[in-house]
Amino acid sequence: MFPQEFQRLIADVTAQLAGRPLDASLAAWLNANWPSSSDTYRKLADACRTGVSEGWLCNREHGGIRYGRIIKPTADTHGFSVDVVDMQDIAGPHHMHPNGEIDLIMPLTDSATFDGHPAGWCVYAPGSAHRPTVANGQALVLYLLPQGAIEFTQDASSA
Repeated sequence: MFPQEFQRLIADVTAQLAGRPLDASLAAWLNANWPSSSDTYRKLADACRTGVSEGWLCNREHGGIRYGRIIKPTADTHGFSVDVVDMQDIAGPHHMHPNGEIDLIMPLTDSATFDGHPAGWCVYAPGSAHRPTVANGQALVLYLLPQGAIEFTQDASSA
């Protein structure tokens, strides 16, 4: 797996997401069509694990979180950027999603969750905000951000 192959794999996914509202119905659709037992999920998870082990994913680190933006938003990815993080029992920096966020949760520890979600997908609507949190172990999380939009904030709990 190379970054170019990874981008093609992502483009196959984002082609199905382009133009859809980022809401609970999209999360239900993703988990019904590409559950953690599906070939698509397995291919994405394998690609992310390979990218981390080869050093082209999560090649930065801050505060115990490994991260990196591997793909900027382009027409090839239907306007989505792609970030991958590697987190273990930690809360990340508070941020807002101006255009929403689609997350693929890939536990490296079977019991690991991301914001309370097990392996699979979760979707945050435009304007939502959170402190991304991995609990009960270690997980990789792939973030799809429409137009790459993310705003890091200072919430009251992190002040």
